[in-house]
Formats: sequence, structure tokens, C-alpha cells
Amino acid sequence: QVQLVESGGGLVQPGGSLRLACAASGSIFRIYDMYWHRRVPGMERERVAVITSGGDTNYADSVKGRFTISRGDTKNTVYLQMNNLKPEDTAVYYCNLDYRPRITSTIRSGSWGQGTQVTVSS
Repeated sequence: QVQLVESGGGLVQPGGSLRLACAASGSIFRIYDMYWHRRVPGMERERVAVITSGGDTNYADSVKGRFTISRGDTKNTVYLQMNNLKPEDTAVYYCNLDYRPRITSTIRSGSWGQGTQVTVSS
């Protein structure tokens, strides 16, 4: 099983920036797509950004032009650069990925980690 650990959240004023990081560890043969999601209490988890193994990216309309997803030099890391943050970006942010544990395994998603809290407030 893959463990996902998110970091980098915090309290920031509107218009500020944060950079989130996620590290995956465990039995991993190959990683495919990597994602960032967010969740506001009482609401469904929302996909914010995705990056493929080839580097293609896609974003939710609400964050386009402000957020950038990238993969780290080590294959098991993914980042989310968040600029021009707004109060409506306040949420717990989670990463996830599609991966194979072994060469003979089917592709599967990781289990959700604890997430990292992002609060945008003056």
C-alpha cells in the first residue's frame, strides 16, 4: 500500500501564495497520473489539478491561471504552487495518484492521507 504525506499548508492572506508538497512511499513500481484535491467541511472532495506521467496538466476552472501542479525530480513527489489565493480556496488539500505496486499489478489509486490545511483569510 502507498502512503501519501502532504505538507506546506498554512494561514495566508488573500493574494498570497503557498506551495504544497506530497510524497508517496511504499510499494511502487510505476506512477501514472498524480492529483491534488481539496475538501471543504460538509462538501464533496473536489479535484483541483492533475498531471500525467507525460507532464500534461489539467485544472479545475476555479483555479486556472493561479495554481500550477508539477512533479518533483524524485518520481514520487508532486507539488501544487498556489498563487493569488482567495478565501474560497480555504480547504484541506489532499494528493493522490494512480500507480502499479508491481509490474504485474493492475493500476490503482492510493489511499487518502491526512491532507494539509490551507486557510486564506485577512
